[in-house]
Amino acid sequence: MSSSTFAAEDADRCRRALADEQAASLAATTGWAHVDKEQVHRDWHDLYGEIAAAITAGAQPGDEAVQELIDRHHAVVSRFYHPSPDAYLGMALLYAEDESMRTWHTSYHPRMVEFLGTAMRYYTDARR
Repeated sequence: MSSSTFAAEDADRCRRALADEQAASLAATTGWAHVDKEQVHRDWHDLYGEIAAAITAGAQPGDEAVQELIDRHHAVVSRFYHPSPDAYLGMALLYAEDESMRTWHTSYHPRMVEFLGTAMRYYTDARR
């Protein structure tokens, strides 16, 4: 997913929600001190390996099995804070727009960022 899949005001709203919610959470939790960051990194690695395999196998972002993976993605994110749907979509935009995030995600699969973004959009649309 890229900002081109959103109206400009929607993309801006999602970016702001992400920034505001993360800032509030960081301040309230002393920099996410409650999160076992090593475990989170292991969980991201395992999950992204599974998503990469799904992409390679031809899965589609809206497939039930993919949405179960995205539910796990959301659960890992929720260890830090519980993102609103807009903040969660802001995260998908961050993955696409931030060069280091894009590089890290595409190290798992060249289509990871776009696939995740679309799958995250399905996920939030189903829960609004």
